[in-house]
Amino acid sequence: MCQFFSFVTKGSKRYYFDWPQRQELLKNNPKGYEPDSHSSIIDFYGLDEKVNNYEYNPLTKVFQVDQINIKDDQALAKRWVQKFDFKKVCEPLIIKEIVNPLKISPPEITEKHIELLKEWASVRDSVSDSVWDSVRDSVRDSVGVSVRDSVWDSVRVSIWVSVRDSVRVSVWDSVWAYYSSFFRIEKCKGIDHEPFKNPFQPAIDLWEQGLVASYYGTTWRLHGGEKAAVLYELKKKKDFKRYYIIGKITDAY
Repeated sequence: MCQFFSFVTKGSKRYYFDWPQRQELLKNNPKGYEPDSHSSIIDFYGLDEKVNNYEYNPLTKVFQVDQINIKDDQALAKRWVQKFDFKKVCEPLIIKEIVNPLKISPPEITEKHIELLKEWASVRDSVSDSVWDSVRDSVRDSVGVSVRDSVWDSVRVSIWVSVRDSVRVSVWDSVWAYYSSFFRIEKCKGIDHEPFKNPFQPAIDLWEQGLVASYYGTTWRLHGGEKAAVLYELKKKKDFKRYYIIGKITDAY
């Protein structure tokens, strides 16, 4: 399956599905076009098979040559796509470097980090487990499957292996929260939040500072460093709302 962003070239011309076309296909697509399918691009523009097919991931900067059928122009195609404005093909997409939080030297835990963790815990407590499906569906409905999957795959490959092996507890919520930061989401299904304001921002802020929040049972933790050491812990008791730092007691949020 072709990944975002796919395009074809013929001579000096480049062909692809732009943002208005992609939005129209989400609403009306009788021919079943896939915006990042080379065959769909060729058919939509009435081209023959004598074109060159390329893919480029704007997050990982990986350029891929799928097929050369005419004069080899891959050097020109690569220079063109590296300078391309991706708002033309996906307005909500936020192009930024993928951060692996466990590769960052963890900061000393401050009150600011504690407040972010409390905010994230509060958000997570207020939503159901189906919220993560809502995030996925909200992204799909606004940008399409190929963009959604391409971003998820990029994030997963870059960070999930080290997160999974090191933390070994539930960090899926933090992974999904970070994934959502690559899109300007107008509205997440099933979540009451201000339009275009990401409700998962506390987890994202922690992540980008080198801290991974995890939740297991009644305990929230902040992990950091290559070994994902527990740097901070909040433990909720059933009889009253109080959370414990490692070795200390902190106020409930």
